[in-house]
Amino acid sequence: MLRSRITTKAINFAFNRHHLQRCYKLHCYSTSTLIDEKRKQSYLGGGKAKRDAQHAKGKLTARERLLLLLDKESFREYDGFIEHDCREFNMEQTTIPGDGVVTGHGTIYGRRVFVYSQDFTVLGGSVSRTNANKILKVMEQAVSVGAPIIGLQDSGGARIQEGVDSLAGYADLFQRNVLASGVVPQISLIMGPCAGGAVYSPALTDFTFMVQDTSYMFVTGPDVVKTVTNEHVSQEALGGARVHTTKSAVAQLSFANDIEALQNLREFLTYLPSSNRDRPPKQVCEDPIDRQDTALDTIIPSNSSIAYDMKEVISRIVDVHSFYELSPNFAGNILIGFARLNGESIGVVANQPLVSSGALDIDASVKAARFIRFCDAFQIPLVTLVDVPGFMPGTNQEHDGIIRHGAKLLYAYCESTVPKLTVITRKAYGGAYIVMSSKHLRGDYNVAWPTAEIAVMGATGAVEVIFRNHHDKAAMRKEYKEKFATPLFAAKKGYLDDIISPRETRTRLIEQLDMLRSKTLKNPWKKHGNVPL
Repeated sequence: MLRSRITTKAINFAFNRHHLQRCYKLHCYSTSTLIDEKRKQSYLGGGKAKRDAQHAKGKLTARERLLLLLDKESFREYDGFIEHDCREFNMEQTTIPGDGVVTGHGTIYGRRVFVYSQDFTVLGGSVSRTNANKILKVMEQAVSVGAPIIGLQDSGGARIQEGVDSLAGYADLFQRNVLASGVVPQISLIMGPCAGGAVYSPALTDFTFMVQDTSYMFVTGPDVVKTVTNEHVSQEALGGARVHTTKSAVAQLSFANDIEALQNLREFLTYLPSSNRDRPPKQVCEDPIDRQDTALDTIIPSNSSIAYDMKEVISRIVDVHSFYELSPNFAGNILIGFARLNGESIGVVANQPLVSSGALDIDASVKAARFIRFCDAFQIPLVTLVDVPGFMPGTNQEHDGIIRHGAKLLYAYCESTVPKLTVITRKAYGGAYIVMSSKHLRGDYNVAWPTAEIAVMGATGAVEVIFRNHHDKAAMRKEYKEKFATPLFAAKKGYLDDIISPRETRTRLIEQLDMLRSKTLKNPWKKHGNVPL
């Protein structure tokens, strides 16, 4: 056993101890000061002048956005001290802690979410290798714990000074988007520029929202367009919020400003589950389950050629003020969105007679198919309201591929295993009857109102085929309607579970949804199906 020869009572011992303690305190103070300074730099981003410039454009900063999006004091930041390691083009002189993106996790109405918010005040929010690594970290953790990913996009694109390193960062992000698809909800909110390859990350997420007048998305900007095609176009006209919510359907919704967008995003998230292993959160419902709306009994015009607003039908069936419509300005002949029945989230798909009589065309098919597949991936029951005269005729539709695109909608309904409830309110003709979640596509509960007309085609067209040379076509049309343009024929065949009074629709749907909570249905094992893309 070794014995210590240190004498704690010696004068030298006391002197040395005092000296070492002083050095330790000085070191800790110096280190603490450095940490505080770096943290302050990270918080300040590109500096006051650039923050002021951001505000002058009507935009919030990256951190201000997170403060509004997340519950108070819930944000926990990751990698706030990270700096890029690029040394080309004197980039070592422009290192700012955080490197242009704020990442971490927080809560929205008490539910965990992972977030990243690009900081345009730092090198234009450009994506570097280290910047991408920060985003990848939160995406990977979101998948591992089962929580939504929200990206607030405000970036000039790839950091050119880093060359292929920046492109590699984007590629890794795209790969992670795909791996997370169908596992956790992914939402992109475009709050500034999003150009070049950067657009493909939002395109791979489940939902994309934009801010009007301050955000835009395009693969090639106005300067490139001018050089290649000699076409003069502004950023807004090329890829602004209006373009992407009305023409391209790249984005589902747009909002007037950052604050409105963030508030709506908080509300939108309440309809979604945290992951594919969870159910959407149930909300307190004060709307009676057995509420019967007598207005539904007379909402369908007696003349089948007169249109009515399917949105009103939806609002009278679902919980009060719960319908959250998506893509309202694109393919208006079909409605999609989330709603609630007795506080439970549902996905709503409905034909809109006010637009093109509710006929299915290319845009409507693609719009609904993508939404149906999201609902199926995340265990959200589907409620389909049908009033469809068929697929849109015309050479443009045929030449542009209505067969292929219409098959996407058919595929989506066929593949889905979530509870599927269908209400036919009026017309359900031909192939469109089949496609719109018919009993033949493993529908769980298929009913019709007494006003329903279920047939291969309308009476006028059918008579022209069957009784082409008959002298009294009016009488033949009447006979055809009596035999086929009613729900009774389909009900006799077992293709309808019931013919119900319109006022009872809400109660019936809630009863069936409650019964179907324990539904189990699996498709045959496969690596994946071959969707008609």
